[in-house]
Amino acid sequence: MDFNRLETVMRKLALEAGDVIMEIYNSDDFEVKSKSDDSPVTAADEAADALISAGLRAEFPDVLLVTEEQADSHAATAPEFLIVDPLDGTKEFIHRRGDFTVNIAYVVDGTPIRGVVYAPAKGRMFFTRANGATVEELGALEKDAMGELKPISVSKPDNAALMIVASKSHRDQATEDYINKYAVKDSKSAGSSLKFCLVATGEADLYPRVGRTMEWDTAAGHAVLKGAGGDVVRFDDHTPLTYGKPIYENPFFIAYAPGVELKPA
Repeated sequence: MDFNRLETVMRKLALEAGDVIMEIYNSDDFEVKSKSDDSPVTAADEAADALISAGLRAEFPDVLLVTEEQADSHAATAPEFLIVDPLDGTKEFIHRRGDFTVNIAYVVDGTPIRGVVYAPAKGRMFFTRANGATVEELGALEKDAMGELKPISVSKPDNAALMIVASKSHRDQATEDYINKYAVKDSKSAGSSLKFCLVATGEADLYPRVGRTMEWDTAAGHAVLKGAGGDVVRFDDHTPLTYGKPIYENPFFIAYAPGVELKPA
């Protein structure tokens, strides 16, 4: 893989998809449909998926593409693959809360090693560079010219005063019970893969997820966090969260800054 080209392509496609999403988001109304698993889908999900998929297939025709909105891609497997969630946080989008993201990642041998997370309503863009380090791009986010790139890194956590981030739409009692095992200074809620990015920037130390997710929900955020010095492990045994699993389904997991003294499940 040409990582310089991958960086450029993923970044640009995420920005282009963001424009498509925001055009629909800012419209007077949009249709919400239900998929076979009863999860919601909108024209923005579908339009962003079409744009990103076409772009990746044109640039990397020999790399398997797995994307949330194309069910036939969920049966294929390969040692390396691109994985896409064109609009993570559809519920946030529907309720016009802004916490939704475009996610594109590249996985090799079970590990997401490059990724981009773009929150178009918030104007925040995070991506791994060709060398694997994560940056947040500041400024106008022009498609054909990168702006100021700010290197980001995880916090040095204080286990007596941890900063926690958890799901906005799926924050249940099991999540609260686990969070209560820690000495917490502050706890916040956020939607979509932005939670990984908040750990990556040091705005949070720990993000536990006690609920169902799919690999396209997490791969880009996982890559961004790894590039900032963080990691993601399984909730049950604290072994690394890997990718390419059957039907691309995740177990519960914990994203964290090294130094956090992880509690047992």
